[in-house]
Amino acid sequence: MIGLAPPGARLDILCVGAHPDDIEIGCGGTLLGLVGRPATTVAGLVLTGSPERREEAGAALPEFFPDATVRALDLPDGRLPAHWDAVKDALEECAAERRPTVVMAPRADDAHQDHRLLGELVSTVWRDALILHYEIPKWDGDFRSPNVYVRLTESDARRKVELLSRCFPSQVAREWWDDELFSGVMRLRGMESRSRYAEGFVCDKLLLDLDAGSTG
Repeated sequence: MIGLAPPGARLDILCVGAHPDDIEIGCGGTLLGLVGRPATTVAGLVLTGSPERREEAGAALPEFFPDATVRALDLPDGRLPAHWDAVKDALEECAAERRPTVVMAPRADDAHQDHRLLGELVSTVWRDALILHYEIPKWDGDFRSPNVYVRLTESDARRKVELLSRCFPSQVAREWWDDELFSGVMRLRGMESRSRYAEGFVCDKLLLDLDAGSTG
């Protein structure tokens, strides 16, 4: 087991989502587990969404990590590959403002085209950050085995499920959206990591700094 950064070291996290709720579904438990860690900041960038959905995104992330900031854009949902230049520009603009320690983004092999594009582009924009690709359950059945796990406390796992439905009321009527699904994914990843609950990620490249005892 290794930590994201040595105790007391600054930890700046950028969470990138194609849609409102991607970030919270994919890594909300991890963010809850970081609450209270000194010298930690969280920022979110969401690429698509109606005005209602963007409002949800702006209010949701601070519920998972207090004082988190969110920028939500209005690119067309489901059409990000056709707007490659705009997506790339948005990421580069964000990179000009932020040099995060960790970037959390969708998986590059995600079946959804919007997720997949972001997963592919983040490593071309943030070359010196630790990039953790989160997973999002969907009807495509595209789950793969993670190679990184973040163990969660039972209270953080329960809190994540509670907050998802509270923060995204526009989604609760969807047939796939329910507490059992979100809990089940965390329970499965927990079993795989010899804990009760966990979130799974994919990391394509990991740099170990032996002097600092940190990863990046």
